Amino acid sequence: MALSRDAMLAARRQPVALLLLLLLSLALYWLPFLSYAPNRLVSGQPLMLGQVSDAGWLALPLAALWLLLWARPTRAALALALMLLACDALLTGMVWLSGHEAARLAAQGSALARTSFGGGLWLACGVTLLLGAELARTLTRNNLWRLLLNLQIWLLPLLMLFSGELNALSLLKEYANRHAVFDAALARHLTLLSGTLLPALIIGLPLGILLHRRPAWQSGVFSVLNVIQTVPSVALFGLLIAPLAGLASAFPWLKSWGVSGIGMAPALIALTLYALLPLVRSVVAGLQQVPRDVRESARGMGMGQLQRFFAVDVPLALPVWLAGLRVVVVQTLGMAVIAALIGAGGFGAIIFQGLLSSALDLVLLGVIPVIALAVAIDALFRLLISLLERTHDSL
Repeated sequence: MALSRDAMLAARRQPVALLLLLLLSLALYWLPFLSYAPNRLVSGQPLMLGQVSDAGWLALPLAALWLLLWARPTRAALALALMLLACDALLTGMVWLSGHEAARLAAQGSALARTSFGGGLWLACGVTLLLGAELARTLTRNNLWRLLLNLQIWLLPLLMLFSGELNALSLLKEYANRHAVFDAALARHLTLLSGTLLPALIIGLPLGILLHRRPAWQSGVFSVLNVIQTVPSVALFGLLIAPLAGLASAFPWLKSWGVSGIGMAPALIALTLYALLPLVRSVVAGLQQVPRDVRESARGMGMGQLQRFFAVDVPLALPVWLAGLRVVVVQTLGMAVIAALIGAGGFGAIIFQGLLSSALDLVLLGVIPVIALAVAIDALFRLLISLLERTHDSL
């Protein structure tokens, strides 16, 4: 009875993990694991986990997660670490099994056969990542270690991806057929990102510093930036078409610079306008949180205004500035997809082409890289911010 009470107490202390584990089990055994179609034009037939060869191996890490969830509270730290390893094994096993089954089905059928993730596998992978993040959050309070624990779960799946183990999957076949288009879309998407960040920083940083020194101006400027932020992206792209087309018609030399009613110019202008609000707010907030006594100490040491800004304000405000820049980068990556509607290109062009042709794999070929870029850049910013915060704490 004592063991039962301890086990119940352990489970009650992790209600989120319990809910995620229940959802994970239902996704694996009640929803389609894979979808198989003889070719690209035919709708896929769902394959349940029980119909997939070697699927029994997934029961081992899943059973380990359930058993460890009921571990005694006195062994909570060890149980959490083992559960995180079980999450790694489960995610790796699901990804490997999908590639292995796709290769087996392709060998038995036609070379045109397509095997893709089913709804259950997509959901199971997402829930496994959420469960790993929850376990990392519970295991340590250190932001840097949490980030590293969240990143390590991707190592083996990425290794399988780059080693060619998953090439038989439908999504990878789509990439093989369109790798030149994919590479061009990636280059254009990164161009949109860098072309947005540079003018946004050139405008946003001085504007934020000015608003910090002139608090009376903040209400009016932020009201204007809020209005810009509330305008739907498609509407703002459309509003820019007419004036830019008029400028290009009145001054033909602007066309040689790429200025026209459609394409990169309106996309970059709109994305820069959207980036200003979070960027300017973070600059003002970062400068406001610098302690006044630190500034007074720097002034007492004989530092001038410019010296105080670079030696005191910038280092202390930098984590907040980077947090704002992280929001801008993730926001721009997502909104650049919509810019494809006005001819800006990028992954949005692949996504809309897939939607028009009802090709799910083509849609995913555009969606997944955008998500991956956002997650990777967000993780890099979080890592940098954690390192800066640790540096400040040690001083």
